[in-house]
Amino acid sequence: MAEATSKAKAESTKDAPKKSWTKGLKTEWDKIVWTDKKTLGKQTAAVVVISAIVCGLITLADSVGLQLIELIIK
Repeated sequence: MAEATSKAKAESTKDAPKKSWTKGLKTEWDKIVWTDKKTLGKQTAAVVVISAIVCGLITLADSVGLQLIELIIK
């Protein structure tokens, strides 16, 4: 069964017209849906804010951990 499927695929690719790589690239490029500037700005701002918050939380956790280690060592 699997042999018949792979054989059918091989035959269908033989009969398919050969496209150049650049034509295929242009076809795929035209399928891309680009976001508008307003949405892109909002998403960028959200990523920056969330990154800053996570950075602050990691810094806080690191500082607390350092203080606990220093307390245990002394």
